[in-house]
Amino acid sequence: MIVFRALLGLILGTLITYTVIVVNRHGMGLLPVFFGDIAAFTWPGQFNLDFMFMLTLAAIWVAWRHRFSAVGLGLGFLALIGGALFMSCYLLVESYRAKGDARALLLGRRSG
Repeated sequence: MIVFRALLGLILGTLITYTVIVVNRHGMGLLPVFFGDIAAFTWPGQFNLDFMFMLTLAAIWVAWRHRFSAVGLGLGFLALIGGALFMSCYLLVESYRAKGDARALLLGRRSG
């Protein structure tokens, strides 16, 4: 679990740094670029569509893990729009709540 948590920290730090640089250089105009690439049927668009589906799967898992409660649906929405930035924070916090138990981390309250 230590290696997993270190990886999450590395992902989080790298992504925050990269995002700050991109926002400073290009502003906050992500959505028109993201969906514009998809609409253009380009390789960047294919990647964005694939990424959007991965975010959807992550959001469904987070909501499911919380039994589709109001909190779970809210966290699922954050997973959908927050991507790896949200998921690395979420998994880091939940890994401590699960006390390092991978089964509890993956299944949430269903693990007991």
